Amino acid sequence: MNFAIDEALRKRLAGIRELGRTQMRPLGLEADRAGAPVAPDHPFYTLLLSLGLGRTRWLGGELDDSARGRTAARQHGSGEASSSRSGGPGSSLTGVLLSEEMAYWDRGVAVSFPGPGLGEPPVLSMGTPEQKERFLAPFRTPDRPRWGSFAMTEPGAGSDVAAIRTSCRRDGDGWILDGDKSFAANASRADWIVVWATVDPAQGRAGHRAFVVERGTPGLGDFRVEKKMGLKAYESTSFTLRGCRVPAANLLGGDAHYGAQRAGFKGALASFNATRPMIGAMAVGIGRAALDEAAAFARAHGRAGDPRVRDRLERIRRKLRVARLLCWRAAWLADARQPNMVEASMAKAFAPPAALEAASLGMELLGEVGGRGDHLVEKLFRDVKAMDIVEGTGQIQRLVIARQLVGLPRD
Repeated sequence: MNFAIDEALRKRLAGIRELGRTQMRPLGLEADRAGAPVAPDHPFYTLLLSLGLGRTRWLGGELDDSARGRTAARQHGSGEASSSRSGGPGSSLTGVLLSEEMAYWDRGVAVSFPGPGLGEPPVLSMGTPEQKERFLAPFRTPDRPRWGSFAMTEPGAGSDVAAIRTSCRRDGDGWILDGDKSFAANASRADWIVVWATVDPAQGRAGHRAFVVERGTPGLGDFRVEKKMGLKAYESTSFTLRGCRVPAANLLGGDAHYGAQRAGFKGALASFNATRPMIGAMAVGIGRAALDEAAAFARAHGRAGDPRVRDRLERIRRKLRVARLLCWRAAWLADARQPNMVEASMAKAFAPPAALEAASLGMELLGEVGGRGDHLVEKLFRDVKAMDIVEGTGQIQRLVIARQLVGLPRD
């Protein structure tokens, strides 16, 4: 694994750093104090489009690794092209690096960015060429801020994805969906939502199907933006599907895709294996921000000489470095087209607790100052807890790791 970051990526990270300092952190603090997500018509999102952000990684056709790297370089204006296997512009490793930097400035604002979002991995991994063109092409050169969304979680099914109860049944040349979904990022503003449903709960994971439900589809509605403890800059949305009829062409992969055993669940798993390293990296970013605040306070208030304080700062920094390496390893395996389920779970299991420890230390060092509602450390403390929950709780990740350790099937 090559740890070198090329000049093109350094420039991209520097650009995110400047955007974070001047736009993302102020906007995140503003949204947190207002207790509401950034509005979809906010000029910040138009600015992002002008910077080439808010776009899809898919550039048309079925690309091999080298072609993917070359076209991604052109798409993002990143300079020299490189293969996605070596951390090129369209790679998972690049995504992990950028995710960490964005979350350092504000994870809530980062999740609110326009783009296909968490809906992109299942379309890429399960969709037919026609579906990729139909649903992702508008994100190649968007004429306005556009969002995609992903809806797996339900009131009675979170990390236990086998327990989903949203139903789907065939109806002529379409499907009827009925159910309730919760905590779908950016769903009410999305052009489409990847919705997971089951043909029969008794089939468990084998019954899973994934549909792209487009905005305005009759039966899709009752959107409600949830009030959250932290990460208030982006919307976490609940919605309902009541006799929601979607065309057969919106079943990801088509009927043929689900001939293999548990193909629907495996599609969800592939999505999680792609996104969990990025969630871990975002936790590292939040942890870094909290650690920087704690260290700055210690220096400014004469606490830097206290060996107990120095020891805790060093220990947390070491944990965050380890967490970063776990995220890089999981992403590198994904780029190399190697199985990364266990490594993705390790990254997701380890990074959020390390980040929470950093935020907790910040609160302890700052004391009453840190507890003020207008202080960054207090906000980071509220923000970071969600990182242990989203994309599968820490307990679920440890179960995945333990199953592999004792020789149970990886899926």
